[in-house]
Amino acid sequence: MFEPIEVGSRSRRTFSAAGRILGALKLDGPLLVGIGLIMLFGLVVLYSASGQNWSMVFKAGVRAALGGVAMCALAQVKPAFLRRLALPLWVMGVILLIVVDVTGHIGKGAQRWLDLGFMRFQPSEIMKLAVPMCAAWWLHERPLPPDWKALFVVALIILVPSCLTIIQPDLGTGTLILIGGTLVVIMAGLQFRVMFGLAAAGVVSAWFAWQYVLYDYQKQRVFTLLDPESDKLGAGYHIIQSQIAIGSGGVFGKGLLNGSQGQLEFLPERTTDFIYAMVGEELGLLGATILLLLYCFVVGRALYLAVETQDTFARLLAGSISLTFFVYVFINAGMVSGLLPVVGVPLPLVSYGGTSMVTLLASFGILMSLYSHRKLVAS
Repeated sequence: MFEPIEVGSRSRRTFSAAGRILGALKLDGPLLVGIGLIMLFGLVVLYSASGQNWSMVFKAGVRAALGGVAMCALAQVKPAFLRRLALPLWVMGVILLIVVDVTGHIGKGAQRWLDLGFMRFQPSEIMKLAVPMCAAWWLHERPLPPDWKALFVVALIILVPSCLTIIQPDLGTGTLILIGGTLVVIMAGLQFRVMFGLAAAGVVSAWFAWQYVLYDYQKQRVFTLLDPESDKLGAGYHIIQSQIAIGSGGVFGKGLLNGSQGQLEFLPERTTDFIYAMVGEELGLLGATILLLLYCFVVGRALYLAVETQDTFARLLAGSISLTFFVYVFINAGMVSGLLPVVGVPLPLVSYGGTSMVTLLASFGILMSLYSHRKLVAS
């Protein structure tokens, strides 16, 4: 009759021991569980989306493991070292982007990778971390809200790598780099007149980019968003097939390996950018909602950790990491459902990809470091 008490006591000791291990490793348990569940969800969906390709699933698992190692390693690093690393990392990233733009590997019409022989490496992924780190470093010891001089330097920190990435061309990653840096500036606090001036500059920049920077196919994506039926077999094909897949799944979905649009290969990029459409078709509204709830949990927990940090650099960087992760999810979900233009943004921790997975997990390691070292941040 006392066995339930013993089992409960044993469970509490197990959880307590796990908590001590995570604490020693500077890892946040709830955030780690949320990330792990999303990645497990992603491997199951990838197995179906790839047509039961165990090799692809294994490679995704290996990349997730590498990202996990990077996350654990960065969680041990003190924020003071991260501040010192910010500028060298940004400079190295810019140099690599220039090298890519000149001699990079070309794939699918874009010049985005460095071919190292044993692997292809996408330097623009580094800038997703380097830009907010460098922007937070620059604003760390300056009065907030920042003045125009400080904003001018931050603008260079953000725009140089963003432009170098967009001309590869990689509009999706370039936009994410721009958003990550901009979030740092917003969280630093801006006066109304400064916000109005930046908004006006943004409008002018958007017009300039439309006229002189964006390629014709990138402009076509915007037109296709407004009327995908105008080119059913061309520019509108991706969105139309994605909407058909999501709509046909209904509430409970068709079941894994049973989605017609995905399994019959009508849905393009079903293992990468459009994998969320596979979730909607095979697992239905229920599966898609569960995945979104997991994302909401991770974002909420990440924001909680960001709020608990104790200095300007940590708060700005942690907040940017948390909100940028939310933006990734928002853009991908909006893209596959036809609410946003197709810009090539993968679904975080679910889409098949190497550098992106490692970068995301590394960013969460930095976030955990900023939180776990909050009392040692001045050391």
